[in-house]
Amino acid sequence: MQEGTKRQKTSTEGERPEDQLALRESALAVTAEGVTISDPRQPDNPIIYANAGFERLTGYSIEDVVGRNCRFLQGPDTDTATVQRIRDAIKNEEEHTVQLLNYRKDGTPFWNRLSITPLRNAAGDVTHFVGVQSDITDQKHAEEALRQANKKLESANEKMACDLEAAAEIQRSLLPSSAPEVPGVTFSWAFRPCDELAGDILNICPLDSANVALYVIDVSGHGVASALFAVTLSRLLSATPDESSLFTPAEDDPSGHRIAEPARVAERLNRQFPLDPRTRQYFTMLYGVLDLETNRFRYVSAGQSGPLLVPRQGKPVDLTTSGFPIGLV
Repeated sequence: MQEGTKRQKTSTEGERPEDQLALRESALAVTAEGVTISDPRQPDNPIIYANAGFERLTGYSIEDVVGRNCRFLQGPDTDTATVQRIRDAIKNEEEHTVQLLNYRKDGTPFWNRLSITPLRNAAGDVTHFVGVQSDITDQKHAEEALRQANKKLESANEKMACDLEAAAEIQRSLLPSSAPEVPGVTFSWAFRPCDELAGDILNICPLDSANVALYVIDVSGHGVASALFAVTLSRLLSATPDESSLFTPAEDDPSGHRIAEPARVAERLNRQFPLDPRTRQYFTMLYGVLDLETNRFRYVSAGQSGPLLVPRQGKPVDLTTSGFPIGLV
């Protein structure tokens, strides 16, 4: 048996040139993109070929466009700078792709993604330009809608940031502006909240000439809800007897008030702020009263770290006691 090699024939081998040309013409006719061929060797680089996709895209028939420059698709809102880029690419015999606003035969505008490609002969000279047009109107509209949505979102974020900063400034204004001046006692503090707007707050406020109240509060969570809760608590823990939870009516004087024991303050707040199943907010608190005459400090710890006693001699003593946060039970 004689051995030999066999070569598989392609589907176009043996076909007549006119058949191959008809096949390519049929392929161009069904493609969705518009395809044009122009001849830069003729005056004004006229179109010498346009496919059926170009007719569907623009509404112009092939007879309407052959022999004309493709600029007839331009209109009043077509960007002149983009048009100049197309002219420069043709002048420099370069491949180029642009997006520009064109107009159909009935005047309807559409966004056209136009790519132009030079065709060269065997000598390397440009003989024609192939233009491919695609309708990207829906894409451009979606991009514009996205830009507008992002613009609104940025504006809303800026407004929210301003509102949060204003709220944080109000919250900071509730902190003690200066420590009470008491002979033999020095008050100082450091306040470093983890967020710009949170439920952390503290205060030092004289209750009368012999007693000073001190408290540290941390509301669960962060953000506006926690900050508003902290502001509410700061009002209830003020030194104004008629509005404050730090005082109770005097038994011997219905119009008078006396300083409430720290444990009683915690009990009252716990009844006033039961756990809300919707927000599930609670707060921890260390509240105490310093008697300036006896230097006795009476305090209650509700889920908060207790005081640290630093004696003149000896090791510091942690006075933390166990206690549930306010509103948790």
